[in-house]
Amino acid sequence: MYPIHDTDAQLLLATLIAAKRRPATLQEIVAAAEFIGCPVTAPKAWETAFERLSTHGLLVAEGEGFALTPAAQAMVTGLPKKAETDERVFLVREKLTLHKPAATVAAVAMTAEQLDVALTAHGALAQQGGKNLLMPKPKREEDNYPRGPQSRRPFGNPRRYS
Repeated sequence: MYPIHDTDAQLLLATLIAAKRRPATLQEIVAAAEFIGCPVTAPKAWETAFERLSTHGLLVAEGEGFALTPAAQAMVTGLPKKAETDERVFLVREKLTLHKPAATVAAVAMTAEQLDVALTAHGALAQQGGKNLLMPKPKREEDNYPRGPQSRRPFGNPRRYS
């Protein structure tokens, strides 16, 4: 597969997250891309990534959504779970370089306008208040009191002073 860009690997990872149980809509893919730390900033680049991955048989359109083919799922399995996003993108790019498509398939019809609509819809949802359960919880600041065996007594026995 040639040429290979970072957006190709980012699209594969975002589609993997968004389409776990069913084909993902374009808005869900945009939200997953933002969640993994690769927001869609250039819709034209993502449009060409959709075209490249679909013609090489890695991305298919199913109804209103998009899903990965078994070849693409095999490509993204086995990635280290504790790796950073940049490292995962690099590993997927390496696997994309080794991919040899069996036959070219018709490209998925995707336009930059569709991506713009999905971006604005995702932006409108982000502006709404609400609790996002996927966001990491803030870390607790260090307290002023010491922690350790002297700060808490087991079984609630108070100290006796004589």
